[in-house]
Amino acid sequence: MSRLIDVLFGCPHKHCTFPITAKSGQTRADGQMTAATYIVCLDCGKEFPYDWQRMKVVSSANHAA
Repeated sequence: MSRLIDVLFGCPHKHCTFPITAKSGQTRADGQMTAATYIVCLDCGKEFPYDWQRMKVVSSANHAA
């Protein structure tokens, strides 16, 4: 049943990794530069920028500030 809900409404991103801080200049498998600190959804694999000062996920625009 939960898979059907995910298909209809998308991944809720409830199962994520602990924040990961990448070395500067490190690239992902798709060739893009990684964010300084990020978390990854363990269900769908999407990455989200993470702000250690605020201790929460931030949008990409806010993360650059």
